[in-house]
Amino acid sequence: MSKNNKRMSLIILLITSTLFLSSCSQVNSISKLDIEKKSTTRVTPSISPTKSPATLVKKLPVPVVRGVYLNVWTLTNTTKLNEIINLAKTTELNTVVIDIKGDDGFVSYQSAVPMVKSIGAVSNRVNINNTLKLFHDNNIYVIGRVVCFKDSLLAKSRPDLSFKAKDGSLWRDFSGMPWVNPSKKENWKYIIDISKEAIDKGFDEIQFDYVRYGNEGNVKNIDFGPGFDPTKKPDIIAEFLNTAYKTLSNEKNVKVSADIFGIAAITTADDNIVGQNLEKVAKEVNVVCPMIYPSHFANIKQNKVGQTINNITFQKPDLDPYNVVFQTMTIIKKRMEQNELKSIIRPYLQAFSASYLGNGYYQKYGASQVREQIRAIYDTGFKEWILWDSSSNYIASYFEKKK
Repeated sequence: MSKNNKRMSLIILLITSTLFLSSCSQVNSISKLDIEKKSTTRVTPSISPTKSPATLVKKLPVPVVRGVYLNVWTLTNTTKLNEIINLAKTTELNTVVIDIKGDDGFVSYQSAVPMVKSIGAVSNRVNINNTLKLFHDNNIYVIGRVVCFKDSLLAKSRPDLSFKAKDGSLWRDFSGMPWVNPSKKENWKYIIDISKEAIDKGFDEIQFDYVRYGNEGNVKNIDFGPGFDPTKKPDIIAEFLNTAYKTLSNEKNVKVSADIFGIAAITTADDNIVGQNLEKVAKEVNVVCPMIYPSHFANIKQNKVGQTINNITFQKPDLDPYNVVFQTMTIIKKRMEQNELKSIIRPYLQAFSASYLGNGYYQKYGASQVREQIRAIYDTGFKEWILWDSSSNYIASYFEKKK
């Protein structure tokens, strides 16, 4: 090599090294800034396509959510699916919530998560690729519901991860179903692994349901272990959500939402039983979804008093959907503002009739009752909502027509 060529090679090497060091310095600076921002607030992620091992998965921009829950069987019914697609084309409906992992512990589609396969939790109920494509092709935002700690399948397969009764047997709720223990971090990993796979398949958002300790049974018979402090339950739930958020929102770039009891929105009395505290949950997720079904608040037949919400006592709350929702959302707004919390509040609203309450304590819910609840949401300054009907029967008059 000539002397001139050697000199030129040396110059190029010096320039390249300088640019590389400058680039590394810039990347480190940006990463630190991002970390500092995320440590103080839940930033709404800007949704961009996520590359799966097989293909580029289409994801939708985050809308102002006006949604409905769809059960697994609806997803296999072409007629019902077409009805939902038509509603999305003609009305304000723009979102569906569908099960990733349901109340029975089964993942609703062919999952490759090792633990799902090892405990037999894989199902063939839904062709998830076709289902997601159908919704996305019709501009419908898809939220994946993941039932967390109510999981009898995992509890029976892995008793070491489950609640124990004081006699050493599996603790069971009033339906005879065991629950897994939110304090066990292996359960956290299981839930997060399922959620990560779902995001790679194309889900736009992950929503955690039953993200709490079990209370539908004799909770006094649960053996939490020596020295367990029940006041720490809300902190354990919050820590799980924080761990999930770091993976799913920060790394996978999707929103994370969490369902809480309606009663948790208006009081802290049950925090140490179920482990749900509005403020602590709101600090850890993008969206909080309080389930404020009027039928789920106490009536005078049940407790001789009724339900007091914002200093107003409702003796038959199912008969007064507007005011129950309005007063509940008023309390939520106050609690969020007092604690300077920025998470979105997206309540679940009642689109079913609670005939089990008995004559005189329930009414048939139709378009009028649904629209009254939605009006209460808007009247308190909120914008988003999801309708819940476990049978997934929704009619056009529930929704405003597209303008």
